Amino acid sequence: MRPSSSCICKHTNPKHTETRFIFLMHPKEYHKEKNGTGHMTHLQLKNSEIIVGVDFTDNKRVNEILNDETRSSFLLYPGKENFNLSQRNSEEMNSFLGEKPYIFILDGTWPCARKMLRLSTNLQTIPRVSFDNEIKSKFIIKQQPESLCLSTIESVYTVINLLNEGKMEDCELKDFLNPFEKMLEYQVECIMKPDNYSYRPMKIKKISKKDMYKKSTERNIIFEQVENNNGK
Repeated sequence: MRPSSSCICKHTNPKHTETRFIFLMHPKEYHKEKNGTGHMTHLQLKNSEIIVGVDFTDNKRVNEILNDETRSSFLLYPGKENFNLSQRNSEEMNSFLGEKPYIFILDGTWPCARKMLRLSTNLQTIPRVSFDNEIKSKFIIKQQPESLCLSTIESVYTVINLLNEGKMEDCELKDFLNPFEKMLEYQVECIMKPDNYSYRPMKIKKISKKDMYKKSTERNIIFEQVENNNGK
């Protein structure tokens, strides 16, 4: 059981968006931890929704959304041929997305997300949106396949920012990442404090962002151990 100090609920401030974000969450992600960034993003968005599964082909709720003739549905997924929100103006966004669109997000590890998309034939044909990312994730203690991969909450934050710029949203995002940042602070504190059960001793303790990420077979938590004589 997680200590109450790890709960991020007190740091949330739910926002309203015209766009409705639908989190298709892998069961492993759903049951693993309630402080996962998918859960966290859901708490920050008043009209978002979580649907748990792997193959959504016959999922009643997913198909209900896809068949909604009043609103268009899109999948947030990387790809060169996608509708790139970073490279479109307000008129193009409004024309492509329409009013109050649904945006599906596959929430899980990258291998899990690829499997979910491969199995879910109903998701394979819907239009995809993406964005250009030139920043590194703040999620410094979790492995990512590439250095510029973002967590779920960082990705949604970026999308809403772009929709704000495109006049499709008017959502104040000043404290949107606050629960995410508080979670990271807590996790780093747990790792660095000797009296904490998560403490990991090292000669000089330092956690830093990495330019290169470990292979999937290696541990998720990435540390940089600096010896006393390094950098001399």
